[in-house]
Amino acid sequence: MERQDIPAHLTVPEDGGVYARPRMPDPVRNAAVRAVIIIALTLSQVVVVLLCTLAGSWLALPMTISSVASTVVATWAVLDIWITRQAWRQRNGVLSVPSSVARRRTSLWHYDQ
Repeated sequence: MERQDIPAHLTVPEDGGVYARPRMPDPVRNAAVRAVIIIALTLSQVVVVLLCTLAGSWLALPMTISSVASTVVATWAVLDIWITRQAWRQRNGVLSVPSSVARRRTSLWHYDQ
């Protein structure tokens, strides 16, 4: 199907649209994927603990201890996203240009008199 055959309301702008964001850096994306997997496993453990507790199973206590440990690991995984993002920005992501808000000094504020 060529581009002329597609109705105009179904096409996506080349630049990705109004809400297009640049792709996350690879280390940050890796940390985010790791955190999502760890959080999903932790939530699964919590469901198992709840079901074992309701059933009166002996497995409830070991799973509770394991869930507490997994919660600590999941918290660290979420913090790891933030730390990795900050470290990446510090090393690679900052452009050394004045922001658009920065203004030039006026002649009233010269200190070299």
